[in-house]
Formats: sequence, C-alpha cells, structure tokens
Amino acid sequence: MMGKLLEKRWVCILLSVLLAIAFWAYVRAAVDPSGTTTIHNVRVETTGANVLASQGLAISEITPQIIELQVEGPNSARTNLLRNRSGLYVRVDVSSCVEGENTLRWREVWPENINYDDLTALRSTVTVKVEKLYSKSFDIQFHLEGRVAEGYQMGTIAIEPEQVVISGPVEQVNQVDQVVAVLRNGELSERFAGDLELIPMDKQGKSLADLELTLSTETAYVVVPVVKTKTVKLTVNVVPGGGATEDDAEVDIDPPSIVVSGSETDLEGLEEISLGPISLSDVVSTNVFTRPITLDPSLTNESGLTTATVKVTVEGLDTEAFAVTNIRTGPPPDGYTVDVVTQSVLVTVRGPAEELANIDASQIRIVASLSGVTTEGNQQVRAHVYLDGTSTVGVIGEYTIAVNISK
Repeated sequence: MMGKLLEKRWVCILLSVLLAIAFWAYVRAAVDPSGTTTIHNVRVETTGANVLASQGLAISEITPQIIELQVEGPNSARTNLLRNRSGLYVRVDVSSCVEGENTLRWREVWPENINYDDLTALRSTVTVKVEKLYSKSFDIQFHLEGRVAEGYQMGTIAIEPEQVVISGPVEQVNQVDQVVAVLRNGELSERFAGDLELIPMDKQGKSLADLELTLSTETAYVVVPVVKTKTVKLTVNVVPGGGATEDDAEVDIDPPSIVVSGSETDLEGLEEISLGPISLSDVVSTNVFTRPITLDPSLTNESGLTTATVKVTVEGLDTEAFAVTNIRTGPPPDGYTVDVVTQSVLVTVRGPAEELANIDASQIRIVASLSGVTTEGNQQVRAHVYLDGTSTVGVIGEYTIAVNISK
C-alpha cells in the first residue's frame, strides 16, 4: 500500500516538473521569441601575427576587414547585444597561415556584460593574404599637436631611441614616409619628458596605424625643453665729461633690444642689459661706438647678435680750441732719459659759451705718462689733458705728444 502511494507521489512530481518546463518554454516563446539579427560593421581583428613575424612573414591584406554578423537567440538577448555592440568583434588566428592566400574561420568575441549562452553566431570565413616580411629603418620625428605658449620657446628635442624599424609587407612599408612621436598639448609652457606613441604616416601626413605593420618599439622617450623668453632693452652708462652731461647727449643704440631665454627665475627682474660706460669726453659732436653684448651664462641670446652699435651725439654746447704749451711727462723708466719734442698742442674745450669765455690756456696742462716705454728714439705717446679751475667745461678728444727716449 505504502509503495503505491510513493509511486504515485513520484509520478506527480515528475509530471509537475515536465508541466513547468513546458509552461516556461511556452511563455518564453510567446513573451521572448527567438529570432535572427544581422549586426553590421563588425570589425575583424587578428591574433598570432607575432608567430608569422618569427617565420619572416607578414599579413598584407585581410578581406573583408568589416563583416556582417548574424546572431540567433531570444529577443531580449539580441536587444541587449545591440545596446552593447561597441565591444563586439570577431577574431582570426593567423598563426598557422602560410605565404599566399589563406581562408580562415573567425571566432566572435562578445562584450563583457553579455550573457552569450543564449546566443549563436553564424560563422563564416575571411581571406588572409600573407607575404614575406620586409623591414626598413626610419628616423623618429617629433610633432607638437598644439602650440608653444606665448612668451616661451621650445628647445632642441631629444628622442630615445632615435630610429625605429618598421616591418611588414613591402607594399605597406613603402607607404610609410615618416614615423612621428606626437605630443598632444594645447599650450606647452613647461618641460616635457615621457613616452610618446609612435605613429607611421604617409607623405600627406595621414596616419597609417590601420596597416599590418610591426614597429621595433611602440613608443619613444622624448624630452622637450621649454624655456621662457623675454625682450630686454640694451642700455649704456653715460659718464659726464668734456663739459657735457647726460642731458646734453642723445644716445641711439642699434639694436635697441634683444630676445633672451632662460628659466623664469633667471629672467625675473632682468629689465635691461648694460653695454658699459661711455664717457662724453670721448665724444666730439657725434661718435659711434661698437660694444659687445655680454650675458650671464645662465641666459641664452636668442637674437644671435653679439655686438651693438651706440651712436652718441652731444648738442647745445660750444667748443673752443686753445694752444697749450704747458707740456710735461712723467718720470722715464730707470736708465732712460726723455726730451719733449712737442712744444704746443691745440686742445679743444667744450661747454656753455659764457663759461668758455672765462677759460684761458694757462689753466690747461698736458701730462704724458712714460710708464712701460722702453723703445729708444722719437715716438708718439698718449697724453692726458687737465683743465684746472672749472667744472662747467671740459676737454674733449684724445691727445698725443712726441718725445725722444734715449739711454
């Protein structure tokens, strides 16, 4: 009796399960029917190209590179796949390919968040053409995608390694005109150092990244020095002399300024570069001086000019010449004697007219230094002219006297 009851119970459970499965299948077929969806523009990717390279082979062409993938499954699963299709592609293993044309079946790679157990893809084939591997070396070029910020300057670029070897089918490698390390930066205002991706480009500057090319290195370490630049004016220190002051002089410097570069700290506070002093006693009406442009070693002269021309003109003052006979020399070197040959020197004095009227030749004396003179015989030596008793006028020009040196 008990056995018959257990048998009936087991049969009931089995019938319940079968009915549940049938009901689930009915509901699913009615609510979530199966069907086929065609997904367009699915990309084809390869794996195993490194195996070909080790055999001296390379992929030259894949046909097609974009496929239409037919997928069967419940409507909900197909709809979910369409929403996430950006992560869908098919993969072809080329590791077993030989030189020539190869027909290979693909395997689909589903997006990560897709339950692909309910989906079935109708597979087909692609044609992979394989050729012997061809290699060529290229110097790595640098390209800034952006600009150097205002007031800054890019220095000499350093790239390591300097060259890259590109391998692939000869037809594709020959399309490469240059290999570029691209730095994408809106405005470059500081030094850059880091790895940059290498991009093969054709003669029109278009990327060839979609070709089946292998680079000996995918990146290069690039250092881009960036320094601040500044336009700095050139100046001179005008020293009063010859009866003239800075107010009486007109100074013209060519060039008036130069561009220098350096760190922000080194350029901070640099407003002018002095070319040194110019004594107005050396200026007779108008004189032109050439002066070197000297910078601190921490700075760079970007203008490249090493000298500047300084034109100095003294205006608004009168001059008068005086015949001076008060001529002397300093002591001669030991063992030498000196005779002054010059008896009179015409000395030009400059200053306001009313002050010049009060000057007499007796106020002027000429003294020649004989320090370092060791040559015997008649010769010209430089002399200094002194004007005593006044500070409002002064002597201009350079003077020499003739002397006779003997032992």
